[in-house]
Amino acid sequence: MAVRFRGLEFEHLGHASVRIETSEGTVIYVDPWSEVLDAAPEDGDVVFVTHDDFDHYDPEGIEAVAGPDATIAVYEAVDTDDLAADVILLPYDDEVEIAGLHVRTVPAHNNSEGDHVDEDGEPFHDVREVIGLLLELDGVTVYVPSDTDFLPCLESLTADVFVPPIGGHYTMNRHEAAAFARSVDPALVLPVHYDTFDAIETDEEAFAAELEADGIRVELF
Repeated sequence: MAVRFRGLEFEHLGHASVRIETSEGTVIYVDPWSEVLDAAPEDGDVVFVTHDDFDHYDPEGIEAVAGPDATIAVYEAVDTDDLAADVILLPYDDEVEIAGLHVRTVPAHNNSEGDHVDEDGEPFHDVREVIGLLLELDGVTVYVPSDTDFLPCLESLTADVFVPPIGGHYTMNRHEAAAFARSVDPALVLPVHYDTFDAIETDEEAFAAELEADGIRVELF
């Protein structure tokens, strides 16, 4: 199901893979993963990758969605030697122009003192291993935080559209994501990264109901 908002069209392809199309027909993909793609549209003008986990950085998925002249923008901490296409490297916590789009990269990681750590007590996503993306598209700010917790350094961020992970275990759970959403104060929330694996099963309907009780629109797209 596609969700439309102020001239933009959002489609959740599965897991953390998202397709966005602007009113002028520019097609943007974030973290395309071949395991959840139903087809190989090869229509992407810009493809973003936020980190090197297999379900976010997937050369096969990138190839499936990228158009012949696509710009591939990957976080600089990712080893892209196995990617055939030319790559623009995204910096950590900075502002850049990518294919005419204004992009702000922001920190994303798990709190080492929090619940989202492995059996050795190490964060699933350590500092500087992941970035979130703030995209300016047709005058709309879209925030894709990627695999992260709700961190103090992110409390000042705002956006029109918020695309948070809600599955827990490796990222925020639905309650933490709801608190993050209230901080971002978006007009629309589009949750991702849940129910793909047993570890990240959650009650997305309850997440939506919690925020909608606060007057925040949520679409389970």
